[in-house]
Amino acid sequence: MDLPEGTGFGIGNLPLGVFLGGGRPGFRHGVRIGDRVLDLFAVTGLPVHATGTLDPFLVAGPGAWRTLREQVTEWLTGVRHRARVEPHLLPIDEVRMCRPIGVPNYVDFYSSKAHAQNVGRLFRPDADPLPPNWRHLPIGYHGRAGTVVVSGTPVVRPCGQLGPPTGGLPPFGPTARLDLEAEVGFVVGAPSEPGERVPVADLAEHVFGACLVNDWSARDLQAWEYQPLGPFLGKSFQTSMSPWVVPLAALGAARVPPPARDTELLPYLRDDGDPWGLDLALEVRINGQLVSRPPFRDMYWTPAQQLAHLTVNGASTLPGELFASGTVSGTSPEEWGSLLELTANGTRPLTLADGSTRTFLEDGDTVSITATAPGPGDSSLGFGEVSGQVLPARA
Repeated sequence: MDLPEGTGFGIGNLPLGVFLGGGRPGFRHGVRIGDRVLDLFAVTGLPVHATGTLDPFLVAGPGAWRTLREQVTEWLTGVRHRARVEPHLLPIDEVRMCRPIGVPNYVDFYSSKAHAQNVGRLFRPDADPLPPNWRHLPIGYHGRAGTVVVSGTPVVRPCGQLGPPTGGLPPFGPTARLDLEAEVGFVVGAPSEPGERVPVADLAEHVFGACLVNDWSARDLQAWEYQPLGPFLGKSFQTSMSPWVVPLAALGAARVPPPARDTELLPYLRDDGDPWGLDLALEVRINGQLVSRPPFRDMYWTPAQQLAHLTVNGASTLPGELFASGTVSGTSPEEWGSLLELTANGTRPLTLADGSTRTFLEDGDTVSITATAPGPGDSSLGFGEVSGQVLPARA
């Protein structure tokens, strides 16, 4: 089939999502190809592709994922399938994309060394910017799965306690330090059993693919509450994810070695024989204006190590779970993935291309994050977009 020039959704990509509309009743699973969506239920007739999440399909595991990918490739490239397939290729602007997975659990990591160092220098200027455990394990926390939403969902400015008491009680109100966090998420498909560890070599046996994540943060709420137990209300109000899940099977050309590690790792985290660094190029925009280009290839901890650490204590995984990388940042300011870093915690306003300035996000701002990766041959793979507009706090 003919594809738009420069599309990131060619035959080498084939991400999965869930949609409504297009003249079809109910939820449908779809494959993005160019500027169209292939209705999988209409083509296959399988009820597993007419559900509100991808989870019932993902639980079938790598064999089923591989078979579907081979079938879709054949349907889209074989002339003999044209009459069967073309009626079910729907224009992307005629469907509404939904959250693609059920998200029974959500974990957020802290895997960028540059980001961790930037944050450490801001808040612990006279100490080692990295906490003592950072080089030994992928630090993470369990987030609020129920507030993970699909791209395009507005984010209402959250309220909460804003700091220590100034006259008896802590101040309360809307956050004045609403931030973005450019991240990459990974979607679990095949589950693991309680007590079972998932080794780094088995990432592709359990994780179906990757998406984009914006883990919105209220920095003033976070600063007051996070000691000693870590993030809570400053993070739990909303996390946005992109609607398309790019299969790991599409990312072979994007695999790269991770950065050199500066300390020895325990055996369960060693990945010398099967590294899962990924060469993804992110772009962050505020109101359409580019503010940074975070490079995912610089992430110190890989998704394979994150999953290995998540399960090393015997914690099981479920289909449709999401775990995210944490803020993606590089070593130079134009590569930083949060306003916390870009504005030095609000002390150095960021000037946008239109001349306006930001320390943190204002009501009405729209944040969008996109990404590309090397594909087969000279092609480029797209991840679509995760976006959201900031709405005023509710009374």
